[in-house]
Amino acid sequence: MRIILLGPPGAGKGTQAETLVKKLSIPHISTGDMFRKAIKEETTLGTKAKEYMNQGKLVPDEVTIGIVKERIAQEDCNPGFLLDGFPRTVFQAEALDVILKEMKIALDAVINIEVPKEKLIDRLTGRRVCKGCGATFHLIFNPPAEEGKCDKCGEKLFQRADDSEETVINRLNVYEKQTAPLIEYYSRQGIIKNIDGDQPIEQVLVQIGRSLGRNWS
Repeated sequence: MRIILLGPPGAGKGTQAETLVKKLSIPHISTGDMFRKAIKEETTLGTKAKEYMNQGKLVPDEVTIGIVKERIAQEDCNPGFLLDGFPRTVFQAEALDVILKEMKIALDAVINIEVPKEKLIDRLTGRRVCKGCGATFHLIFNPPAEEGKCDKCGEKLFQRADDSEETVINRLNVYEKQTAPLIEYYSRQGIIKNIDGDQPIEQVLVQIGRSLGRNWS
């Protein structure tokens, strides 16, 4: 089964991806994983990507698309794959379609996990980290026994800068702007599966399974 996984920051995409690849026995391919693998294997495209990354620059589309093509052509992807973090734009989606057509394969589904924006803000701004031991808590899902104090070492908890409401809202706005055209693109192809991510993790998985014709209840 060949799947793309979409979902905003805080939607629980990583948790679902981890379970999905086990249940479907396919590799989980994220953009970061692809880059690291290509760099480690010192492919031509991996070397190019490394140059850009070392300079703190975005890797150009042509390099990213080439690395994706290299990765999904590998043997472990024969039974299928779960793409996470790619494509990010309609241009990349169109390029992926060309690659898949050349390989004589097609996408089975695009899973789009949806969560209301206000819920995402609560999820993303609720994280607290211990200054002492680095333990992570969440004000809603995993609160400390004593407010503001680490359960493990008693040190103060703090909110990371990238978890501030302003930063979180900006990340969500960027995602919406970037992804909305992608959702429309795959909706026209009739392969998008919109999943309600505002429910328990197990229920999200059951809904994803049903959308793929699997009974995981």
